[in-house]
Amino acid sequence: MCRAYLSRIVIFVEHYWRYMDELIIKSSKITAVQALGFKRTLYEAIDWNDRLIGIMGARGTGKTTLMLQRLKTLGLSGAEAIYLSLDDIYFTRHNLTEVVEIFTSKGGKYLFLDEVHKYPEWHREIKNIFDFNREVNIIFTGSSIIDMLRLPVDLSRRAVVYQLTGLSFREFLHYDQGVEFRKLSLTDVLENHERVAIDIIQQLKPLQHFSRYLSYGYYPFYKENTNTYHTRLEEVIKLIIEYDLAFMEHIDYQNIRKILQLMAILAEHVPFTPNITDLGKKLAMGRNTVIQYFHYLEKARLINNLYAGGKGYGKLEKPGKVLLENPNLFEALAISHPDRGSVRESFFVSQFLDGGHHISLHEKGDFEIDGKFVFEVGGKNKGFKQIAGLANSFIAADDLEVGTGHKIPLWLFGFLY
Repeated sequence: MCRAYLSRIVIFVEHYWRYMDELIIKSSKITAVQALGFKRTLYEAIDWNDRLIGIMGARGTGKTTLMLQRLKTLGLSGAEAIYLSLDDIYFTRHNLTEVVEIFTSKGGKYLFLDEVHKYPEWHREIKNIFDFNREVNIIFTGSSIIDMLRLPVDLSRRAVVYQLTGLSFREFLHYDQGVEFRKLSLTDVLENHERVAIDIIQQLKPLQHFSRYLSYGYYPFYKENTNTYHTRLEEVIKLIIEYDLAFMEHIDYQNIRKILQLMAILAEHVPFTPNITDLGKKLAMGRNTVIQYFHYLEKARLINNLYAGGKGYGKLEKPGKVLLENPNLFEALAISHPDRGSVRESFFVSQFLDGGHHISLHEKGDFEIDGKFVFEVGGKNKGFKQIAGLANSFIAADDLEVGTGHKIPLWLFGFLY
């Protein structure tokens, strides 16, 4: 009896050793081909000394690339540092915890876990691995839809979580043209924009590249093929709604179809001031459900919901204005001739939000930033009439290479992160 039991244990261990070697080989292959030349701004902002790090973001923003760059930079052997994609078919038949036990027995120190949200009970297993393997560092990626505070186990106290957004205009210029510029603070832009803009245009002409960024520069995968970029981005949007959102928020197929309908309505009308009653009739659903869907789409990083300054942001609060999350979404959603004003506002809002600023609607201007600065967004001939007399008021002007006074080039707000 004892001999048979020991024999089963030996077979079990040999089985996992064999598959562990296969996983190490797969990890080494994908790491070997990862380029290190261009790194996202977030890469340097992460404190890699923390033992449990989460990198959250929407599909296509480059989470896997950032993770593999860190793995490659460590310069460790495959037995010491390994990349595991938890949507790999391997993990439909095998347990992550058991794999980690074998990995640590071979001297493993760093676990890079990709797409964790596609693995059942991922949060529970990561918590246990973290708690009982003090020698292991864990870096994981997941969807922006994940709410760490709503998880059934407390990872928020253990993990340091970062959000990866799409490329800023500044990052796009570095990635696309190989020209690196420093990140600007909002104070830099407001107080020194003329000098800063002149310094930049001595190295390249930003307006020549700005229209390309608005069309296809937000998601790093544009470099694979700009001709098919918008088709691929359309597929990404569908996957986010039909798979990620449905899976993590437990939404059934019937309601997923309604969320797709809502997205189509928004795409046709942005900037959109929601009429919840009319939308409810079109979608055959109640007021609270419609508002909840706005929140779902924002969590999925497909829209930005804006509210008047001083108003609440609860789940039942109707947004005052809705914009597409970034300008690239216009063409992906088959808006052949998007309103230029909508594109400008989408860019302006995304750069501020992705740069960590608070933005709300203003009763006289278009937007209020950090509860202090008021902005109008428009073309280069936009005047100050609407915001005349307001303290700390500015114009973000399109088609303007260098500004003057309180009129600032729109493209320069793409240097905030």
